[in-house]
Amino acid sequence: MSSTRQLRLGAFMRPVSIHTAAWRYPGAYADANFNFQHLKRFTQKLEEGKFDAFFMADHLAVLNMPVAALRRSATVTSFDPLTLLPALAAVTEHIGLIATASTTFNEPYHVARKFASLDHISNGRAGWNVVTTSNPDAAKNFGMEDHMEHGERYRRAREFFDVVTGLWDSFADDAFIRDAESGIYFDPDKMHVLDHKGEFLDVRGPLNVARPVQGWPVIVQAGASDPGRQLAAETAEVVFTAQSTLAAGQRFYKDVKDRAEKAGRSRDHIKILPGCFVVVGDTVEEAKKKRALLDSLVNYESAIASLSIALGHDASSFDPDGPLPEIPESNASKSGRERAIELAKSENMTVRQLAQRLGGHAGLAMVGTPQTIADQMEEWLVEEGSDGFNLQFPFLPAGLDDFVDRVVPELQRRGIFRKEYEGKTLRENLGLPRPENRFFPKST
Repeated sequence: MSSTRQLRLGAFMRPVSIHTAAWRYPGAYADANFNFQHLKRFTQKLEEGKFDAFFMADHLAVLNMPVAALRRSATVTSFDPLTLLPALAAVTEHIGLIATASTTFNEPYHVARKFASLDHISNGRAGWNVVTTSNPDAAKNFGMEDHMEHGERYRRAREFFDVVTGLWDSFADDAFIRDAESGIYFDPDKMHVLDHKGEFLDVRGPLNVARPVQGWPVIVQAGASDPGRQLAAETAEVVFTAQSTLAAGQRFYKDVKDRAEKAGRSRDHIKILPGCFVVVGDTVEEAKKKRALLDSLVNYESAIASLSIALGHDASSFDPDGPLPEIPESNASKSGRERAIELAKSENMTVRQLAQRLGGHAGLAMVGTPQTIADQMEEWLVEEGSDGFNLQFPFLPAGLDDFVDRVVPELQRRGIFRKEYEGKTLRENLGLPRPENRFFPKST
């Protein structure tokens, strides 16, 4: 099997492991989510492995789960992404720095200003993960008793994106003359006042930060519902997704790239990166034993809470040893609910079995040797199931070190992953164009 295409690799690092029991694994750093020195070490290790990006998810509330489960969660505390990532920018040189910022409970001026600043601080390595927020507890932290309806959240997100990118285009790239002799700092003719008035937002502008190094930080999106896919097709340059089989990955890949083409975009300018949980061993059996040990550390209280979050419905009263009952639709994440229900049906799981899987990790997993993991990644790349992966490590630091030290060299040997970074910016490394300034088109 061979391919001239190159894998793109991101690292899902908030939480540092998606697995509920990661902090309990022997040798793991229990405080890794909230320890800057650990996070600095992880990011530098990822850069050593030539990863495209460090990706930091975010939550605007303590996770909505019962206290009995919450007390077992390592994600109850975490840094604010746009405080942490500038600090990581100062101790790295190449790796992209992507953060989530919600379009539901932020103002576009704040988001535009912070990501433009991060792009300048990092010399062009910022990315914005555009998300809507479905957690009802987050709504209560922002003066609302309930969160927005699903469709309304996506309409706001689309308008929010237009405003943020419009603010990033406030100044032409050559607007700042800084001519000490004449005393002219910038050319007012190269400043645009947005003056946006829309269905949800009213923003005058201009942004008080120069146009980002990359023109715009790289746009990332993670929605899997139909509105989410459409938003991704119209706006995203990187799509994080949760497809657990190659066939499902191929369907998603084709659907989103077809939609992007219909929206007038190039298929090559949108990178599809499924989440992928990786456990490395000397043998496949050893890797499976590592995962079995990790899964055994998931407590049922945490597991049933994870199931409740996925379903958007309290599952604590379900019969643990019975089948999953009918789950009514809710205003929570539709894709997460559908994945959980499909998993229960396809594998004929009891509530307990489903909860344990979701409480650990239920999505795409590659558990094996460096060679078998590389085989699977190459197959997904060649067969157009993905352009790469957003990797999730089982425990830190060993799970990360195993991948960088053992799997990355195997991918490089096959010629499907870089040995050196191609450029200086995240866009250059991902092979993405720098967007034209919509108000000053010659200034790109």
